[in-house]
Amino acid sequence: MSAETPAPPPPPANFIRDIVADDLASGRHKAPVTRFPPEPNGYLHIGHAKSICLNFGLAEDFGGRCHLRFDDTNPLKEEQEYIDAIQRDVKWLGFDWGKNLFYASDYFPQLYAWAEELINKGVAYVDDQTADEIRANRGTLTEPGKNSPFRDRSPAENLDLFRRMKAGEFPNGARVLRAKIDMASGNINLRDPVIYRIIHAEHPRTGKQWCIYPNYDFAHGQSDAIEHITHSICTLEFADHQPLYNWLLDNLPVPARPRQYEFAKLMLTHTVMSKRFLITLVQGGHVRGWDDPRMPTLAGLRRRGIPPAALRDFCKRAGVARANSTTDVAMLDACVREHLNRVAARYMAVLRPLKVVITNYDGPGEELDCVNNPEDPSAGSRKVPFSRELLIEQEDFMENPPKKFFRLSPGMEVRLRYAYFITCNEVIKDAAGNVTELRCTYDPATRGGNAPDGRKVKATIHWVSAPHAVDAEVRLYDAFYIRPDPGADGDAIKDINPKSLEVVTAKLEPALAARNAQDAVQFERLGYFTRDPDPGLVFNRTIGLRDTYAKQA
Repeated sequence: MSAETPAPPPPPANFIRDIVADDLASGRHKAPVTRFPPEPNGYLHIGHAKSICLNFGLAEDFGGRCHLRFDDTNPLKEEQEYIDAIQRDVKWLGFDWGKNLFYASDYFPQLYAWAEELINKGVAYVDDQTADEIRANRGTLTEPGKNSPFRDRSPAENLDLFRRMKAGEFPNGARVLRAKIDMASGNINLRDPVIYRIIHAEHPRTGKQWCIYPNYDFAHGQSDAIEHITHSICTLEFADHQPLYNWLLDNLPVPARPRQYEFAKLMLTHTVMSKRFLITLVQGGHVRGWDDPRMPTLAGLRRRGIPPAALRDFCKRAGVARANSTTDVAMLDACVREHLNRVAARYMAVLRPLKVVITNYDGPGEELDCVNNPEDPSAGSRKVPFSRELLIEQEDFMENPPKKFFRLSPGMEVRLRYAYFITCNEVIKDAAGNVTELRCTYDPATRGGNAPDGRKVKATIHWVSAPHAVDAEVRLYDAFYIRPDPGADGDAIKDINPKSLEVVTAKLEPALAARNAQDAVQFERLGYFTRDPDPGLVFNRTIGLRDTYAKQA
């Protein structure tokens, strides 16, 4: 690496990274094998991004591998759409599983055989109780559970019933297979958990081959063992499941002995990441779909124009901890702004146009040189048309301005970005008293935005040439929730910000309209925007140039 290109900083330390490093140093493992195990029952959200970056990042940094494995054990909720979307999102975030794509359904025959083994060992039984009866008899945190009246069935009877469950003899909910552990355990997860249930439904991958399916706890650890996962990394809510994870591994002839480690999930202000709630938003019509730019899904963030590099940087800054905490969404915004400020090309656009006529400008117009990115000299410049009739932002003019308003007003001189100094001389209004046009004069000696006599102006405003401007639909997205802890009182729907989306018809400079790339650009003085995949010329606001919402709130 050359002196001009400094080495990237080392990844930040965290307790899981330390565990992996110690395991490698001690010789326990030659290289880490991790996995990202989503359930294909919805789209990935920003919380999953933290897990993706952690698991794939550990594998990359320590010379191991990370598997993408779908825990597809519930055909009632899983769809191929979600499988495809998850793969697309992981790749967009910048990671690749290579040949290591797996499904829990790949292991259904082996998992079934192991369930029979537990039955033969006398540590699993078929229970005829209903789901409500099982729940009622499980006990509470202060009271032990009650044994099922079917707990003492013989292995032979249990095996016969389990095989008949597999053969499809019984309807949904008629019977389940439970592990026989301890109904008085202080850990409710060890009170004879259900490990198989009857579901007569077509599976996205196995079709109608099965009508019984393992639950998550039974499939998860055994799948890890089959794939020789060394470090099974979960969020903290699975800490109470670890004893069950280990019990199953201890009672089965698995080919490897993975270990589970838990870390704090990502929680953000002004954000709800419950998959169940996100489904409610989609199905209830509160958003346009899973990829609505107001959604915290990776698909929504991508459509909004969030760069994957900024998201990876955010996950790195958020860190990996042992205790839950909430991260201010302003940290994510800062990462996005820092990244886009370096790489986004600049263009001029006017969201709420006000006509300006330069009364002393003659001729057909001209082209002015505009810098594409002041942060990147190699980005070069472009030509922007200038004419007698311009459009500026309505908010850049006030007829009776307060003392510290330095933009355009009667008698005030301002700089037009890359162009000339202009002075407002006359204000035209309609019958209702609304300002519809400004008559201004320009100083031809200030071409390029500088006065040869050295005089200064206190404001620079952007503009587009009215005859050359191109119409575009611009969607102005704002915070989706009006409070930092949406749903704190039990109803996040009522916390939805009614102004989370405003749609305007904007005027763009021609070069911006001709651009087809999907990467974000900066509308000068307005924020960062990205082209939407909808038909026509549509832009989404990725983020403003400054964090103004928190101050307003």
